[in-house]
Amino acid sequence: MAAITAALIKQVREETGAGMMDVKKALTEAEGDVARAKEIIRAKGIQAAGKREGRKAQEGTIASQVVESANGQTGYAVELNSETDFVAKTPKFVEFADSVLEDAVKAEAASVDEVLAAASGEATVKEAVEEAAALFGEHVKVGQFAKVEGPHVEIYAHKKSAEMPPSIVAMIATDEAGAVVAHEAALQISAMGAQWLTREDVPADVVESERRVATEKSLAEGKPEKIVPKIVEGRLNAFYKENVLLEQSYVKDPSKTVGDLFKEVGGAAVAFARVEVGKGEAE
Repeated sequence: MAAITAALIKQVREETGAGMMDVKKALTEAEGDVARAKEIIRAKGIQAAGKREGRKAQEGTIASQVVESANGQTGYAVELNSETDFVAKTPKFVEFADSVLEDAVKAEAASVDEVLAAASGEATVKEAVEEAAALFGEHVKVGQFAKVEGPHVEIYAHKKSAEMPPSIVAMIATDEAGAVVAHEAALQISAMGAQWLTREDVPADVVESERRVATEKSLAEGKPEKIVPKIVEGRLNAFYKENVLLEQSYVKDPSKTVGDLFKEVGGAAVAFARVEVGKGEAE
């Protein structure tokens, strides 16, 4: 019997696209015979997992959790993608997403790469996801990841329908006073999709681009040059009102802003994140 080394497992994984544990089992059953191990993998239909990598995985769910931390609370959200909503809504897929989240929390992950590298049993999350692809018969991947920290963290998980798992997760970190309106703010984030917390958080290149577009648009409309700067500032303010959380009109009472909600309770928002299934970077 040939020794089943890490190099041998790696070789068979690369040649078949099967997950680490499946390769290890096949090699053990084949007593180290690579050709026989490949036959076992093919017979079990595992080899196709590698071929699924090229298929789009834009459905799925988002697992989220708030945990106590040194600075108060930390909120985690992990998107797990599948190819179809049929798979996404199965209890096993949702349970697997929860297990990926659990591994990410244990590792105190701060990025998708750190989630994939996190320990998952005797393997890593990346390897567990590869195993899941074989189990579900679809391309499965970890999509977006978000993490926010503060004295208080609120999470709102939105389902598009009762039979589907969460497809949008909004998280907001606030100070203790702001916790009173944190749930309302999370609902706002989910519904209105703000991109930045304050106007100071908007990158300079984004502001410059918006200013340039507003200027060109105003001139194209035939506005007198002397009033164009004022019009541009007005359009920039409209941009902030649409994209900056604290400047957005509060959906339940448009007469006030989200910033006003926090002012009324003497609180402050620290950070926020919004994750929506299928809205991450294209594969």
